[in-house]
Amino acid sequence: MAYSQNTFIKKQKEIEKKKKKEEKEQKKKERKENSVGGDLENMLAYVDEYGNLSTKPPEIKPSKKQ
Repeated sequence: MAYSQNTFIKKQKEIEKKKKKEEKEQKKKERKENSVGGDLENMLAYVDEYGNLSTKPPEIKPSKKQ
């Protein structure tokens, strides 16, 4: 006797689903390994006294108290 067509199709779909899941996990792993940033310091931007953005924190100047 031959396989039932439904059984064969179900197995093929299951194999395809498993393959897609493995590919998705592989892509996720690659993205995680190749990520550039994520640190808080990489995401910070500072504004100087003239309103310009920079990646370096401003120098702290002592204020004059009278």
